Amino acid sequence: MPSQYAYFQKQFVPLPEAKIGIMTHAFNYGTACFEGVRGNWNEDEGQIYLFRPEDHFRRLAKSCRILKLDLELSTRELLDITLKLVEMCGYKEDIYIRPMVYKSSEEVGVRLHNLQSDFLLFVTPFGPYLDVTKGIKCCVSSWRRVDDNSIPARAKVTGLYVNSALVKTEAWENGFDEGIMLNQDGHVSEGSGENLFLVEGNRLITPPVYDNILVGITRETVMALAKNELGMETVERTIDRSELYIADECFLTGTAAHVSPVTEIDHRPVGSGEIGPISGKIQSLYFDVLKGKNPKYMDWCKPAYSRQFDKLPTGL
Repeated sequence: MPSQYAYFQKQFVPLPEAKIGIMTHAFNYGTACFEGVRGNWNEDEGQIYLFRPEDHFRRLAKSCRILKLDLELSTRELLDITLKLVEMCGYKEDIYIRPMVYKSSEEVGVRLHNLQSDFLLFVTPFGPYLDVTKGIKCCVSSWRRVDDNSIPARAKVTGLYVNSALVKTEAWENGFDEGIMLNQDGHVSEGSGENLFLVEGNRLITPPVYDNILVGITRETVMALAKNELGMETVERTIDRSELYIADECFLTGTAAHVSPVTEIDHRPVGSGEIGPISGKIQSLYFDVLKGKNPKYMDWCKPAYSRQFDKLPTGL
């Protein structure tokens, strides 16, 4: 049986012991930054591969700079802690890894200065976030994407995700799988937790950074795979809402959502209304890379288990 541990207050502890007080600043004001790292189970090899963890940790450091959080650990130290924690837990399935840097002072008062920062990390089993096998149905949300001059959209700030929660629940309550946000200018930004791509002929179209998107690691991965494996260039430009309705194909990308083809937007079929050929190819390429099955991209994958699975430790 897998064991549940966390890295909390500079030590590895059983997960139930990793608790914060109700006065913790981050809990009251959303003053924390986080990442989500996928660990993907390869049954044939008895191995979990972490996908691009160093890139996630580098983005975490950038988020911390924006939010005046002190991250005292280097990328190498963060990776070492993560690999040890995953191995201690010993899961034999896909997992989700959540590193977080947060204002840990137990003080009331809205601010970022003169507060202590701390780091925590936990691991949890995590299957498909969206059904990527049959395509998803989306709506354009009535909620706008937060502007970078309000809450920096390029940082994964915990408080910012209220914006995403409103979008996701509105979509779900109206019978859709996901919502697509427009920015304050009315241009397409992203999903509640995903970047967006359109297929137009033999190229991909995706919103630019200045349309208040999170600069996604999966987004970057897809752009590289499309270019290297399919010979497709990606154009980063502003997208109007109506372009969603006439695109050849559309798909969403994210650590949680993987590559999720979109087959319907606002009750209009996207293309044929089925998973498009380009979306399907990119999705297939992505999953092979994710699970360490493509030697060409093994630099993106970090094996978590240093020994055979049966010999993994079961305790601290």
